[in-house]
Amino acid sequence: MIAGVTVGRDVFLSALLAEFMGHPRGAANNGEPGTILIRTARSRDLPELADVLASSFHNREGVLGWAYPLFRAGILDDLRGRLHRQTPHYACLVAIEQTGSEETLRERVVGTLEMNLHRPPFWQMMGDRYLYISNLAVRSGYRRRGIALQLLQTCDRIAAEWRFPDLYLHTLENNTAARLLYEKAGYRVSKTEWNPVTWIVGQPQQLFLQKQLLPPAG
Repeated sequence: MIAGVTVGRDVFLSALLAEFMGHPRGAANNGEPGTILIRTARSRDLPELADVLASSFHNREGVLGWAYPLFRAGILDDLRGRLHRQTPHYACLVAIEQTGSEETLRERVVGTLEMNLHRPPFWQMMGDRYLYISNLAVRSGYRRRGIALQLLQTCDRIAAEWRFPDLYLHTLENNTAARLLYEKAGYRVSKTEWNPVTWIVGQPQQLFLQKQLLPPAG
């Protein structure tokens, strides 16, 4: 079970993932692509989770390559804190590659994302809290295999079971690959978050994307 998370909640998530995704059996032999399993993160996954996130969002090479260990350590510390807090409506999902036989089964974290409850910005006087997806990352060498889409689809099922009508996330307007992925997953642009500072320095604007899971009430 996830350290710091109540047994009931973790059992619920495990049962939900088993119902919708299944638990693969019979992993691939050496040299062949392994079976991909989506499940909730566990404490033992943390070092590999930090590797996946750090390598996805920070370059080991170049002028700032020296900062990579610090960046990874900060990610690891943040992940450990989030997993150990008993926060309602929080899920950290991992994509696991299983290889080897049943007797020599090996697991490797190859993808992840987090989903939690967000509040609207303070300047928005009205609005309910909403489920927000962040930190979607897939290990280099495992991309373009549908792993990110599987993670997003698993969030759909958990959010629907939690009876949230929508899911939200951000992406940059110039990130074509991410926008194509999210469009395939059913997300649509809710608004463009224009920022004068990013406009002045020539940075791309952020897009706030929404996926409707349930029909509007009434």
